[in-house]
Amino acid sequence: MNECHLNTELSSLEGTRCQFNGGTGAIKLGIDVHQDFYVVVEQVGGSNPKPPQRFPKEGFLHWAARLKRKSGAEVYAVYEACGFGFSLQRNLSALSIKCYVVCPQKLDERNKRVKTDGLDAKALCLKLDRFVQGNRDALALVRVPSEEEERSRAIHRQREQLVGARKRLEAQGRSLMVNHGLEPVQNWWKPRTFAALPVPQWMRELLLNSQPILLALQQKIAALTLQLQSAASPNQPRGLGKMTSVIIDREIGDWRRFNNRRQIASYTGLCPGEYSSGNTRLQSCVTKHGNPRLRAALVELAWRLVRFQPNYKPVRKWRQILAKGALATGAARKKAIVAVARQLAVDLWRVRTGRCKPEVLGLVS
Repeated sequence: MNECHLNTELSSLEGTRCQFNGGTGAIKLGIDVHQDFYVVVEQVGGSNPKPPQRFPKEGFLHWAARLKRKSGAEVYAVYEACGFGFSLQRNLSALSIKCYVVCPQKLDERNKRVKTDGLDAKALCLKLDRFVQGNRDALALVRVPSEEEERSRAIHRQREQLVGARKRLEAQGRSLMVNHGLEPVQNWWKPRTFAALPVPQWMRELLLNSQPILLALQQKIAALTLQLQSAASPNQPRGLGKMTSVIIDREIGDWRRFNNRRQIASYTGLCPGEYSSGNTRLQSCVTKHGNPRLRAALVELAWRLVRFQPNYKPVRKWRQILAKGALATGAARKKAIVAVARQLAVDLWRVRTGRCKPEVLGLVS
């Protein structure tokens, strides 16, 4: 399942529209999505949901268009974010059907330990009914990116996949050496290193099966790296890095969709979890909620700013813990760098939306 990008705070305008447009005659569709078919539960107004129906992909769109045309009422639909992307949402929106995408979740609220496509579609339909009636907490909405945003972020995500493939093949070669009592050689696949590789001929022939693939992967990675770096805006703060800035901007998509600092901090998943009851309050590790690629890029960037931006306000605050040679435990250093990364996301939001300039935050170009 592809990563889905979760936005916990949407504009109040959409929720207000739902309240006024979700009259008693509105039609709600809960959809359980599969690769070749959809399982759909329909609810008309406040009546009981109808039995689930199974449609082929194209057949469902024809049925939904006919339903919208014949009923003349508002039609709402909902499905869980999954590896099949947002094409269904866009197709339904083109039919003037208001379609929402929600975060994947456990739909067996009564813990019956019974899961079927029909039950999942029914649970989604009932949640959608509550949402349309004005209960905005009924659905955990996922922001649907534009097609242009998806195309832009696909470039650095493909580069990430190619780097992973290169690392796996390289590790397989080192594993072959270790399994036969030889010292592993880093970057063994590079031309000069491979020519002088101290391994038996039979092992060299096996490694030769992977070496051209690794060279081709490295060539593609270098080309994508250059493409991404050339897209970075000039005059970046020192240490930000062209690649990192492009990745962060493209994973965010539109910085202006966040209305306040709490929304952007929540989206990073770098906020502490909490389990409190009565007089007991317990804060746990970060929620890891939201965008994992953005979270990794922010933490990497935070470590870099510790070196290149010593006057950055969060770095000054946590300098005694993060400084090289500081007498701090590994756990304390991790907590400190997460705090820097969380504040960094908020500060980047302020800079990108024109709320302040980098110099005010202590970031030197």
